[in-house]
Amino acid sequence: MKSEKDVQPIRNQQQLDDMKWALKRHCSERDYILFILGCETGLRVGDLLRLPTHQILALKGKQNKILRVKEGKTQKIRDIYIANCFQEVYEYAKNVQNACLFPSRKGDNPITPTQAYRQLNKAAEYAGVEHVGNHTLRKTFGYWFYKSTKDIAMLQRILHHAHPSVTLRYIGITEEETNNVLKSFSVFKQI
Repeated sequence: MKSEKDVQPIRNQQQLDDMKWALKRHCSERDYILFILGCETGLRVGDLLRLPTHQILALKGKQNKILRVKEGKTQKIRDIYIANCFQEVYEYAKNVQNACLFPSRKGDNPITPTQAYRQLNKAAEYAGVEHVGNHTLRKTFGYWFYKSTKDIAMLQRILHHAHPSVTLRYIGITEEETNNVLKSFSVFKQI
């Protein structure tokens, strides 16, 4: 498995679409939903794999589609708004015949992080996406959240990072990208 530092967010909408297609076509609905939920919530794969099916099913009919999750690494409770992907996740969860939302085909346990990694990389190979690993989902969430809001302080809080520089490095906002922005910026020249 690649280390967290070797993995990148998916920064291109076409590549996101290609990954979704590849997961559905060459992997399984389970792997597709793991990808969708990971990219939409920013949860670590380990936390996603521990989600019980009943927690998704219990949200049906509720106004706010909020998952309450105790993160494994930080042990902090986090409320996660999933309305943007709820219908897809719910339709999948209705058909899961297991207490685990992402069950293994072998027994009653969820798939392992290693299996999640294999499936993500299998799809990435078909989709032509490089530098994919389990952290790709969380980093993709962070990258697109930052691109949309430019609120690094909020993203830092969501990801539980100690400093904004850690968050920027994590989501791949590199010095080169910063310099590219500065090339076209001028206080005296309106763009």
